[in-house]
Amino acid sequence: MASYQFDVLVIGSGIAGLSTAAKLADAGKKVAIVSRDADPNETNTNYAQGGIIYIAKDDDSIEHDIQSASSGTSSVEAIDVLLKRSGDILEDVLLKKAKTSFAKDDSGNLVYTKEAAHSKKRILYHGDYTGKEIQTSLCKYLLEKKDNVKFLTSHTVIDLLTPSHSGVNLKQRYEPNKVVGAYVFNRLTSEVIKIHAAVTVIATGGISSLYLHHSNSEGSRGDGHAMAFRAGAQIINMEFIQFHPTTFFDRSTHRRFLVSETVRGEGGRLMNSDGEYFMQNYHHDAELAPRDVVSRAILDEMIKTKHECVYLDISYKDFKWIKERFPTIYSHCKDKGIDITTVPIPVVPAAHYSCGGIKTDMKGQTSIPHLYAVGEAACTGLHGANRLASTSLLEGLTFGYLAAEDIIEKIDNIEIYPDNKIREWENGTIEPDLALVQQDWLTLKQTMWNYLGIARSSNRILRANAMFKELRDEIQRFYRNSMLKDELIGLRNAVDVAMMVLNASNQNRESVGCFYRKN
Repeated sequence: MASYQFDVLVIGSGIAGLSTAAKLADAGKKVAIVSRDADPNETNTNYAQGGIIYIAKDDDSIEHDIQSASSGTSSVEAIDVLLKRSGDILEDVLLKKAKTSFAKDDSGNLVYTKEAAHSKKRILYHGDYTGKEIQTSLCKYLLEKKDNVKFLTSHTVIDLLTPSHSGVNLKQRYEPNKVVGAYVFNRLTSEVIKIHAAVTVIATGGISSLYLHHSNSEGSRGDGHAMAFRAGAQIINMEFIQFHPTTFFDRSTHRRFLVSETVRGEGGRLMNSDGEYFMQNYHHDAELAPRDVVSRAILDEMIKTKHECVYLDISYKDFKWIKERFPTIYSHCKDKGIDITTVPIPVVPAAHYSCGGIKTDMKGQTSIPHLYAVGEAACTGLHGANRLASTSLLEGLTFGYLAAEDIIEKIDNIEIYPDNKIREWENGTIEPDLALVQQDWLTLKQTMWNYLGIARSSNRILRANAMFKELRDEIQRFYRNSMLKDELIGLRNAVDVAMMVLNASNQNRESVGCFYRKN
């Protein structure tokens, strides 16, 4: 069994993981970046359309907007860190080093846009594919540092290494709990390798692909959450799943195409199947209300009209402006037979963002020594019960950078754990039936959508609990001796994370933010 050593192991290649890796690489640290996809750019960051907040020194309303969107539940400390550090970090990492291209006016000045629940224009963007521009520019910057950065693509992390769980003898259970690396599955060769690292950083993104309808990459299945939980890390706020109100209504896939909130920020209006604009009946900010309000309003209208979607209308704007401002959305809809310059876009809500995750301090440190978490996999408390639009990219960038700062300060005093004290991975011998694996996946996704979706209730939670317990027992029994497959690793993690969402939903009786419970 092959083993490798790095100063830092970063699990995930979105904006948070790349921000961490870039700062570490600049400091000369040897870094491994693990991506389960062949292309490290296949991340949620890559799919982000809207933009990233650039907080000006004199912006005295951002704290109000974050708290307002979260119903006053966001961490004051996390907001303060964002206010004090994010602007300089964005300038350093994206503008100076990665040379990320954002929209500018004819004089070369940055242009700002506005999104829902923002009181002013403060969002940088690149057309309607801002995330893709950030992702590719950061990846390019890191690929130029090949001497001390290694991308391990088509690799899936199986589990974190801890002496108490992965040690070769019983006495290691008495050692202080800490993370010393990870078991990693090479999807191309089906081999398992051990990666030893002084510090491990989880940057695996969110959990929205556990839902039947979602806007995320399929890798957003909670791998990092499950691994951290099994290692003993604290997980919080898992009931707060944000549903994006407007994804393209399309029956062909579970992953729905995101119709950016910026469309509503730029004047797009929602109408029901009867041609009636309705958001003014639900919130004084109408289309610019917080996402949870808009999502529930859309569902109400769908139920009221007995129609399978609503419609987002931007067609009254100049057709040339629409195509230039929203080229990706225009192109996707056109391919689906919808010309958004002349007709409204059919839209429905879909699971989009997890506000909870692995609990960290303001430097990304989890409750386990030598384990950090950043980005959507982490929970700093910034988003509270509901995320303000376009804060996620900034949070990932900022706290990824701050985690790296803390790691650089401490890493010289952390020794790599001896390889011979960590046991080899024992692979199964039975070829798993992938048809059954896919059926289990579908059962999980449907249960999440139907019972732990936009609206939850005691009866729905009770039904989901029975189904997940049976599914988890079946998975553990049926696949115990199976050979590793990425789908199987993900399924094992997904059931654990689904139970986290269920238990958090069951404990919380208060409807707040993006969590809505009927009884």
